[in-house]
Amino acid sequence: MAEASVSPSEYVATGRRKTAVVRVRIRPGQGQILINGKPYQEYFPGDHQCKAIVMPFEVTGTLGQFEVHARAAGGGMTGQADALKLGIARALKLYNPEFYPILREAGLLTRDPRKKERKKYGLHAARRGTQFSKR
Repeated sequence: MAEASVSPSEYVATGRRKTAVVRVRIRPGQGQILINGKPYQEYFPGDHQCKAIVMPFEVTGTLGQFEVHARAAGGGMTGQADALKLGIARALKLYNPEFYPILREAGLLTRDPRKKERKKYGLHAARRGTQFSKR
């Protein structure tokens, strides 16, 4: 696993979703969340993604107690937001192992395994074939 405690006050974890990979660093602070150097409300335009990011903090009751610095790469906005959610949950688990059952119950420690299915030869897409023609 790429999860580790870098220093006593900083916790590092990795989150993945589809092709998105996010490296997360959390430390106790004022609650600022930066992704690739931008505030998360500016980086993610959708309200749905912003709610997903703060969900691990809401579930554990630590909203506004941690500084988050994340590097996101690959995928799209939703994939990166879900990868960040997983990374934050894993980092919180490292910070306090007592959060594990709370995060597990909320389903925040489970990686979503769904990925795009590859295109097969002879088909238009992964499963889409040619239209049937009677004549």
